[in-house]
Amino acid sequence: MSPQRPSIVVSVPTEELLHALQPVPAGAEVLVWDMTTPPPRERFDIVVPPYMSLRAVMEQLSQVDARLVQSQSIGYEGIAEQLPPGNVFANAASVHEASTAELAVALTLASQRHLPTFVRAQDEGRWASEFAESLADRRVLLLGYGGVGKAVAARLAGFEVELTVVASRARFEDGVSVHGVERLHELLETAEIVIVTLPGGPETRHIIDAAALAALPDGALVVNVGRGPLIDTDALVAELQRGRLRAALDVTDPEPLPSGHPLWSAPGALIVPHVGGNTSAMKPRTVRLIRTQIERMLAGEPPLNVVYES
Repeated sequence: MSPQRPSIVVSVPTEELLHALQPVPAGAEVLVWDMTTPPPRERFDIVVPPYMSLRAVMEQLSQVDARLVQSQSIGYEGIAEQLPPGNVFANAASVHEASTAELAVALTLASQRHLPTFVRAQDEGRWASEFAESLADRRVLLLGYGGVGKAVAARLAGFEVELTVVASRARFEDGVSVHGVERLHELLETAEIVIVTLPGGPETRHIIDAAALAALPDGALVVNVGRGPLIDTDALVAELQRGRLRAALDVTDPEPLPSGHPLWSAPGALIVPHVGGNTSAMKPRTVRLIRTQIERMLAGEPPLNVVYES
């Protein structure tokens, strides 16, 4: 008789996620814990925190013994300072890349083809035709070549753009020549569209600062689907108010963007409320990742996507 596989205990933050995981892999028990109440167990093998409110519940991890904390987000900036000792943290790589890349392209197209202007005209019942910029034949600089950056590049392949890729270090990857970030300002001088997909954190904060924005040619479009602090907001607002640049943003700094902030009304700004990964693709991909982590733990294999161990 083969030995019985060890049982593991997993927490998920919602009943919806619990039901989506059914049938649970044999040897695993899955409980609902939204991390706003006392933990139902002292020990968990896998804890899945709530989506988009990880920081608010991190201190709850100090109340339990957990082998793995499985985030539902790709980003993990600040985790090193907040994760209690003895925890292993995995991000949600493979869950949000496709949807975030879709939005990056959608924001780019919407800005280039003046869709916000046409929607406002429709609200007023006006037939208001005007000339717009194409995406085809544009010089696009993609800043970041991780999971989201690669997904954006793949989706731009059919749009007949001239693509330049910049990342933390120069390399040749997937048939793409990636420039190092030390050439960023030089390459910005000829970029008509910049799409930013980098992660947040001290290393990338304000990587698009006043000098970087000044390097861009007149009329350039800045698209950010990474993290708000990648861009110096005050410097961006100044360029928008001058009418020199345009911006399409899924993320802002501060976030949420408060009512009355000048970025809301800045000319040429298109803003959506951090919804890059918030699509119908999220749940099935999240479920697939959690199920894979459970199966790997049951089989004695290391977890995927580990980005930090405290």
